[in-house]
Amino acid sequence: MIASEAGFTLAAAPYLWLGALAVVVWFVRRGRSRGIEFAAPASLASLPVTWRARCAALPQWLTALAMLSLLLALAQPVQVRPLPPTTPGSDLMLCLDSSSSMAAEDLGLGTTRFDLARRLAAQFVGGRHHDRLGVVAFARYSDLRCPLTGDRDTVVRILEAAAMVEPEGKEDATAIGAAVGTAAQALVRGGRKGRVVVLVTDGEENVALPGAEAEIAPLHAAQLCRQEGIRVHAIVVGAGNRKADGRTVPIDTTAVQQLTRATGGRFYTATDAQALASVYAAIDAMEQSPVVPAGMVAVGWWKPALAVGLLLLAAARLLAATWLRRMP
Repeated sequence: MIASEAGFTLAAAPYLWLGALAVVVWFVRRGRSRGIEFAAPASLASLPVTWRARCAALPQWLTALAMLSLLLALAQPVQVRPLPPTTPGSDLMLCLDSSSSMAAEDLGLGTTRFDLARRLAAQFVGGRHHDRLGVVAFARYSDLRCPLTGDRDTVVRILEAAAMVEPEGKEDATAIGAAVGTAAQALVRGGRKGRVVVLVTDGEENVALPGAEAEIAPLHAAQLCRQEGIRVHAIVVGAGNRKADGRTVPIDTTAVQQLTRATGGRFYTATDAQALASVYAAIDAMEQSPVVPAGMVAVGWWKPALAVGLLLLAAARLLAATWLRRMP
């Protein structure tokens, strides 16, 4: 029986009773083998005692120790050690909008939406010590820049190297559904249970429009995520889309909000740098993996005891047959 507390125990303790019996038998046999005492001549009494004579009983003592060690092996000594608490961690994909509208500088600090979003994302990544993280950058097309990895430094370097697409180019659009679908596929391949997507965008879906049957709409991506147990948290940054005449048009976030609700995630808006930092902090606190309580592990020590017993027994037999051999 293994103890539930740390320390040493014996899984088969009754075998130690055999040890007590073996000690009694050994003492009885040792007493019988002393032979007949006789008075030695005075000339012999004056002779020095040799080391061979001093060690004459060594094979018997070694045999006794060997038997005790073998009996200890039969009793199966076990060391029970506590295991440290563990945090299993999650798989988390960052989806970063790289369309040209992210170049707007309306969040403060004299920087663009894109630069601020990836800078705060890098800080977010630096605190996720137990997770595997990945990065998807998207505009018209989604690009898996970094598969899931536990190397946070690599993720940060990839975020720092990310760039926006060219304004008014063929890639300058916002395909939110495709980006979330790409992130979901990477998470499914990862194999863990805790799966999270953090979507950062300043726009609305303008690729998977009605009639574009080949495109992945946000709600289709939501269905995939819900099926695979993936939560999607969305952060919409900025005050809206700025038009050529200087007007700012609010963003229609209906599809993104439906995406987060369908997957059990949260929807956030951030109109300045402080708000965006607070949102990252809220998601970081929300997605902390629970600590698994410490357990116990049992380490058997019967093999060392068996090895010591066999070595002692062999040494006793070797000495008794060679240097300490007795004549009949």
